[in-house]
Amino acid sequence: MSFSLKRINAIFQKDLKDLSKNMYIGSIIVLPILMAFLYSIGDGETPILLHYLVINLALSSVTAFIQCAVIAEEKEKNTLRGLMLSPASLTEILTGKSLVSLILTVVTIALCMVITGYEPTNLPLVILAIFVASLFFLALGTLLGLLTRSIIEASVVILPFIFLFGFGSMAKPFIEEITWLKFMEYLPNSQLEEIAYGVEVGAGFSDILENLAIILVWVLVGVILTIFVYKKRELD
Repeated sequence: MSFSLKRINAIFQKDLKDLSKNMYIGSIIVLPILMAFLYSIGDGETPILLHYLVINLALSSVTAFIQCAVIAEEKEKNTLRGLMLSPASLTEILTGKSLVSLILTVVTIALCMVITGYEPTNLPLVILAIFVASLFFLALGTLLGLLTRSIIEASVVILPFIFLFGFGSMAKPFIEEITWLKFMEYLPNSQLEEIAYGVEVGAGFSDILENLAIILVWVLVGVILTIFVYKKRELD
């Protein structure tokens, strides 16, 4: 089946229209923006940690939550099955349904960076890292959306992930003392922060390859699980 931009655009336009009618889903964008305003108050330079608390919160709440809610809404309305049976391929459906979340993420993070005054030394590297991380959060949101049956259920299921990936950095002081927390050092949000710290001391692309590779492994795992669940739902 050929890759059709028209089908992708049709799915994107439908999701955009549906989202504009659902203020409950769209209002989540306010959360990272409010946090950005909160952290921008006061004198002095905002630490990298706070910049990335906002960015990771945007990725987990805007990217993952909106993606999860959009998929769950399709299931709640019983329209996802029709989409699966349509001529659109798996790639076209997932791409089309990810565009709204991705665009809103870009706008939200850009706005938050302006509010907090975040000006990384190497902007292209930071943008690359955030983009790669956003792919994981899109996969996570899609996976959870496929596993839930309604927007309300999706809102509950996504909460632990928002706390883990959005506020996980706040647990860093305890990682050295509590052994089982060491896994958090390998989470995408932690790797994103490490890249940010590295960039500020002059790290180049080759220096952050290991961090990007770890994030890409998370992306790969997320995509594989998403495709598996999608195919299972398609057969059902």
